[in-house]
Amino acid sequence: MPGERLTVRTTSEIGRFPGAAPPTRVELSIQKDEKKEEGGCRRWFRKICPCCCKRQNGTSYDVTDKVELTKLPTPAPVVGPEPIKPKPENGETKEMEEVKLSVCSVELLSSKTGQNRMEHHTDLYDGDELIIRRGQAFQVEMELNRPFNNDTDKLHLELKTGPLPMVSKGTHVIIPLVEHLEDERWEAKITEQSGNKIKMSVNSPANAVVGLYGITVTTRSGKGETAATHNSNKNIIMLFNPWCEEDTVFLDDEEHLKEYVLNDTGRIYYGTEKQIGARTWNFGQFTEGILDACLFILEKSDMPPSGRGDPVNVVRVISAMINAQDDYGVLVGNWSGDYTGGVSPAAWSSSVEILRKYHSSNGTPVSYGQCWVFSGVTTTVLRCLGIPARSVTNFQSAHDTDVSLTNDVYFDENMEPIDHLNSDSVWNFHVWNDCWMARPDLPPGNGGWQAVDSTPQETSQGTFRCGPASINAIRSGQVFLKHDAPFVFAEVNSDKIYWQRNLDGTFSQIHSEKKAVGHCLSTKAAGSEEREDITHLYKHEEGSEEERIAVETASRYGSKPEVYSAPMAEDVRVDVKMDGEGPKMGCDAQLSIVVKNMSSQARQATLHSQVAVMYYTGVLKNAIKKDKIPVDLLPNEEKTIEWVLPFQEYQNQLVDQAALMLTLSGRVIETQQVLANQTTFRLRTPDLTITPVGEAVVGKEMAAKINFTNPLPHTLKGVVFRVEGLGLQKGHEVIVGDVGGHSTVTLTEHFIPTHPGPRKLVASLDCKQLSQVHGVANIVVLEK
Repeated sequence: MPGERLTVRTTSEIGRFPGAAPPTRVELSIQKDEKKEEGGCRRWFRKICPCCCKRQNGTSYDVTDKVELTKLPTPAPVVGPEPIKPKPENGETKEMEEVKLSVCSVELLSSKTGQNRMEHHTDLYDGDELIIRRGQAFQVEMELNRPFNNDTDKLHLELKTGPLPMVSKGTHVIIPLVEHLEDERWEAKITEQSGNKIKMSVNSPANAVVGLYGITVTTRSGKGETAATHNSNKNIIMLFNPWCEEDTVFLDDEEHLKEYVLNDTGRIYYGTEKQIGARTWNFGQFTEGILDACLFILEKSDMPPSGRGDPVNVVRVISAMINAQDDYGVLVGNWSGDYTGGVSPAAWSSSVEILRKYHSSNGTPVSYGQCWVFSGVTTTVLRCLGIPARSVTNFQSAHDTDVSLTNDVYFDENMEPIDHLNSDSVWNFHVWNDCWMARPDLPPGNGGWQAVDSTPQETSQGTFRCGPASINAIRSGQVFLKHDAPFVFAEVNSDKIYWQRNLDGTFSQIHSEKKAVGHCLSTKAAGSEEREDITHLYKHEEGSEEERIAVETASRYGSKPEVYSAPMAEDVRVDVKMDGEGPKMGCDAQLSIVVKNMSSQARQATLHSQVAVMYYTGVLKNAIKKDKIPVDLLPNEEKTIEWVLPFQEYQNQLVDQAALMLTLSGRVIETQQVLANQTTFRLRTPDLTITPVGEAVVGKEMAAKINFTNPLPHTLKGVVFRVEGLGLQKGHEVIVGDVGGHSTVTLTEHFIPTHPGPRKLVASLDCKQLSQVHGVANIVVLEK
């Protein structure tokens, strides 16, 4: 092609040469073995497909490692006849130019002891398939029919999952080849090249659809040329990734990850609160055939593959599919005592046989299960798919059948039980599951542990399933938050209400038990065989004012909102205010709690305050301070209470984004009005200040000073600045090192603007102890 030069070299370095373009020519360096000379046709065929045509008799050819088209200036037109191009010799016409790029083989590097599965924490799974977790790079190798040329060759990967893959649904993924990988997107980059072989690093986003993917590689050698495709005979299995901060199932505790994702055995508790028994259960999520069975369950459900990226959807579907009601799920429930035709629920001690039997029978429900069996299998499936999960036992567990959020017992006029009305019950114990995830569909603070129950008790949206319900929402009585929070609340914290029928047919409350249900909620402790009591996660201390407020708040959303007397008045308001832009990192955090009495009578209340660290996903890490604040208000008085969180109490507790949630609750003594307020606030981090120095002109060197002051009293370790300006300078890192407490760092950047107009120089600080520190300078660059 005029103006281009096809250069073939024996090294990987390709130069670019100035000057007028000579006629297109091919420079080849071929070393022949003197013993035997190979024919031109066979050489041509071997170069097209070396996989099929191997060298024989020790013949050695040292042809190019790389081919590059080098653009040169177009020469001035020449008057006269075109120069005669030399004819090719031995029929080797444009050899490399005409060889269409194709893939000979794809190696998914799926060994259990290899880099992929070790880095993705999937080395425990049986088998040699490529099992990876989303939001994390993985490696693949492929052999091509000739060396890959970055300048002229095109290559991309395609992953497909589900019966009808669609790009718009995220089930048909086209992965482009890029020079630099970026997080949170599907991309691939060539990291190694040796002859005809290339190694690629492939990125996936943290919200990718989980499941089984087929992989195809598409290649194209030049413009207008038809693409060649290669379908790998091996598949990729994508799982949730609780090690990835951007994944909604991220769990920031290594000991908990080992227990709730990687431990394949556990303990399930039963009996009564005074006689708690424990049995060992084999979850077996890594055993041969179990991952296939879990993927089969997802396939058998009605959930479209595009919905498998959201753990809320997946957990809800698993809750329905573990029981056989409605959808021919895994287990048939049986509480009759007659287990003819199946296995007694008490005889099971493992999920493995159950899941294998269900899968091998193509989805015939297995007989029989009760709550601990349903829970054990649910733990297996969730851990297998990458969602942290545990089995939880509740003693004295209420079963609310009418969404009253109370456990009701009815008597007639003579105090005889009315059996047909007494449908509510209290089980000696009931076993369900907790699973861990953020809840972006709920208000902040409701992520973390979620209750999910696969035992078929009541329907939810027409199907026997329950959850995921936020445990934080249950604890505070916010049962209006989905999914199925009222039912779980009633199991752990409903009051037992006794009713007597009056002569006119109405019923009156005659007695209530406030501590009848929800005792000794138990799960296996992380890292040991001990029982951990997690009752405090589900409810406030029994009988405390916070617990009573939660019960009464919840009951207002039930079918009997009049069970607890409504407040006589609601004339007190609670608000939280902050000065200016809010508290600063490194200082005491100060907020103002404003309580206003809008009545003409005095009011008294006690406010309970709790502040907790919160991830940006809305998951609460842990409470770091609790207080009780007595409030006395005169008629029409407004009172401001200064609330302070000392730096020493939060300095070692913060996570990325430095967000905190302050929760206030209380009750007005005179009117029984419930007071509640939740406020999320962030500890402001300092800005990087960027000051341009000198005139900004294209092609002329200028500088910018970047200043940063450490707001903390202790040293920041391993500080790195990242600086970039489009049209100003390429992105790069500046290693600063340690920065002492309250110390100031000044960095001077020198650069030469390349493009005129308004430009932005941006900088950010990279340091584990301090995040969200950045700055920008607006620079107007003049023409040269």
